[in-house]
Amino acid sequence: MSKKLLSSCVNRIEESPTLAITAKAIKLKSEGKDIIALAAGEPDFDTPDFIKDAAIQAIKDGFTKYTAVAGTVSLRQAIVEKFKSDNGLDYMLNEVIVGVGGKQCIFNLCLAILEMGDEVVIPAPYWVSYADIVQLTGAKPIIVTCDISQQFKITPSQLEESITDATKLVFLNSPSNPTGAVYSKDELRSLADILLKHPHVYIGTDDIYEHINLGDNPFYNILMVEPKLKDRVIVLNGVSKAYSMTGWRIGFAAGPKEIISAMSKLQSQSTSNPTSISQVAAEAALRGSRDCIIPMVKAFKERHEYVLDALNDINGVKCIPAEGAFYAFCDAHEAIDQLYESRKIDQKNDLAFADYLLESQGVAVVPGSAFGLDGYFRISFATSMDNLVEAIKRIKKAIEG
Repeated sequence: MSKKLLSSCVNRIEESPTLAITAKAIKLKSEGKDIIALAAGEPDFDTPDFIKDAAIQAIKDGFTKYTAVAGTVSLRQAIVEKFKSDNGLDYMLNEVIVGVGGKQCIFNLCLAILEMGDEVVIPAPYWVSYADIVQLTGAKPIIVTCDISQQFKITPSQLEESITDATKLVFLNSPSNPTGAVYSKDELRSLADILLKHPHVYIGTDDIYEHINLGDNPFYNILMVEPKLKDRVIVLNGVSKAYSMTGWRIGFAAGPKEIISAMSKLQSQSTSNPTSISQVAAEAALRGSRDCIIPMVKAFKERHEYVLDALNDINGVKCIPAEGAFYAFCDAHEAIDQLYESRKIDQKNDLAFADYLLESQGVAVVPGSAFGLDGYFRISFATSMDNLVEAIKRIKKAIEG
């Protein structure tokens, strides 16, 4: 189909690279090829039984009708209580919205506050959809490169330099997808000091990996560090990662009631309410025991330790420890140079590198350029140790021969 037949809106964005690579890996696997997929960002654990039981009971009880657009009162109350108990943040029901996944909440936030001419500061590497969602609104993503030399985190001076009169929103994601980087309390304090000087700037803090903590430091977001920012911070979270509920599609957000109301208005004209049954499951997750998270995080820590050592043992690959989430984001500049010089890849970039790994060794990774940083690649260690051992063995073979 000619692009002329499509809107300028849709022509400003691309398909999600992680979903595209996952789809290609699935296609190759369906053709009988031996594929190890390390691209998808979802836990390989099953949803805990007590959450599934709550959903089954909801079906039996006939809870299968429309709910309030912003989510059921009981689920929003559970979210209010979660923010209070976990984060020390106080919200009213009309300051909370439930969306069809965390992505919809981010999508609705951007549509609610951005327009042509606005700028949005996005530290790179970033979650793949931030920039495209911003571009969909007509606003301009301002990409700030934060490479491995600074542990993939934006510095106060970089933040200060990136803010202009046109800046409307800044995204912070900690723990980070794709790097697993976590901002410390002191680092957030320094960023907050900059943002306090710019009252026209909103902050979206994406906390979806809050409970996937691989280190010993407690979780903080920028609002927990600086309460004076409350009228400008939108907290974005959900149940997908911590409770292995990616397919249930429940995310939530909290923030100024005017913005939450606008997000609800948008949602009323798109999806309407999130699935009634999934909302019951999400409430059960938030009100239930956190014990179900412990074995999952323990497994991620063990896998992380193995992956870190094994990847750093590959000639031309450098990987620093992650502090959260379940990703390793590796510097492959030297490996890419080696493969290009030996004519195993015909372009000196991470797209060619990722395609080479998939075609030659059957290992699906996501190129760093999908996250705004060329020369890197991301693997998800939310898969079995056996898969990781075999996959990294293949990556090593592909690079070293």
